[in-house]
Amino acid sequence: MRLRVVLAPDNIRRLDILENLTSVEHLKTILQERLEIKDDFLIQFEDPEFGNELCNLTNITELPPERAVLKILQKVPEDSEPETSISSLDTASVSSPSDSSNQSFPFVSVRQHGNSQWPSPFPIPKFSYDVELRLEKGNGNFKEDGTLLTVPREMKMDILDSIAQAIFSFKAYPNNQELESVSAALIEKYPCLKDPGSGTGYHSWTMSIKYKIGNYRQKLRTAGCSEVTVNQKRVNNDSRCLKKAKRCEINFLPDNPVGQTDYSLQKEKDALQEEMKKKHFSMAVVDSKMDLTFSLRRKEIVDEEPLVADVLKQWPALFLEDQVCAEFYRITQTNLKSTFLSSLDEYASKMIMLYRSRGGAYGDEMKTLLDQLDQASDVLAQRKATALKGLPLFMREKSRNFLESCLDTDPENTRTKGMKMGILTVIEDDVATIHSNPNVRCLSVVLEEQVVLDNVQDLPTAVALLFGLIYALNISYPKELKYTFETIQKVFIGLDPQCSARVQSFKNKLLKFK
Repeated sequence: MRLRVVLAPDNIRRLDILENLTSVEHLKTILQERLEIKDDFLIQFEDPEFGNELCNLTNITELPPERAVLKILQKVPEDSEPETSISSLDTASVSSPSDSSNQSFPFVSVRQHGNSQWPSPFPIPKFSYDVELRLEKGNGNFKEDGTLLTVPREMKMDILDSIAQAIFSFKAYPNNQELESVSAALIEKYPCLKDPGSGTGYHSWTMSIKYKIGNYRQKLRTAGCSEVTVNQKRVNNDSRCLKKAKRCEINFLPDNPVGQTDYSLQKEKDALQEEMKKKHFSMAVVDSKMDLTFSLRRKEIVDEEPLVADVLKQWPALFLEDQVCAEFYRITQTNLKSTFLSSLDEYASKMIMLYRSRGGAYGDEMKTLLDQLDQASDVLAQRKATALKGLPLFMREKSRNFLESCLDTDPENTRTKGMKMGILTVIEDDVATIHSNPNVRCLSVVLEEQVVLDNVQDLPTAVALLFGLIYALNISYPKELKYTFETIQKVFIGLDPQCSARVQSFKNKLLKFK
């Protein structure tokens, strides 16, 4: 039986079960072992007899015979205490598992809405009681005879203030299209507020909301909100120069945790540096202090834009594999490795089919990749590697200095020369010139000609970690590979559904393959 198991919205697994299932408890035992589920849980399944609506699984015979979709609901222990949260300027304290363990992030200050995407339609907030009464009466009159509501100044200010706070809970710097979606949602909910002077009916509201959100950001600067104070010295407030979330970062520049100051966090940073100097440092201490100092680290990285070598010196723990994944989760509230690797499992075969369907359109380099795949002994691993290596070629981008290889006999000081961002594969010298698939000694992630992660497990993991470091270090995508990284962001990891034409075309082609 083949199962599609939904553990979380961003953690969906596929399982093949060869043995015959005798009971629901037998299935639970298999799921616990295969998926490493520790706590008790409830199994639901999509029932085809009720339009694939979810139903609790009480008897194993209720499952469809060959394929089934399951949803896992983990039970909260009765003696566990409810999580508490402290809100300040639309922020709250949350905890969530990382890719590598069940560690939590109790110190991370995050936005009230943990969505990586702009909502559609935008949820218009509740206004004050008297304003809601006026709007309800205005909608009644509009429905009856088309009369538009005359909005007094104080009523309009109440509406705009509430909307500005709602917008900021999602995004500090919304673009024009997003602002239009807010005003359109407002008019859809309250048609009595239509603007008679424009074709859309909401142009004046869009402009009013735009100015109001600007004024609201100024209030937050005065209050000391980090995400907007970082831009208070920008020349002419040029939007091209603003330091703001551009790749669906939920926590781009969070404020310090409640009760903490830059001085107290600096002391924690110093203690973290001392811990990392130990030969056998404590991962529990590192995890805790990395969580606590997240806001200080983001201020340094976003505001000062240090070199990678400087960050490596100041924050050595950030370049541990587990912490790359943890930092990516702190920033985006998305599990990095599990999301990327599961998407690669789904798309790798389709990508290879797509590469083959284009024949020699991408030159000898693509042909060599496909020939190596045909000769590989470990087809599954080679298929994933080929899918990733061929992606820049398919996107018609220059992958030079991105996926580089060298011999283990080459001098170490020359291996990363010219590599601003990429993955270095070190191969054995004695077989490199004989076999088409040489033995790989190690894989390394390189930034600014410096190895920042060494001895990575495999190429897919290296690509995931490189992408995580791009977010952790607030690095822009290289221009010569912008479509490749956009594909990783929007197709593989699912951050932002709005794709460029080239990436959307690639995504559509993948969906055609079954």
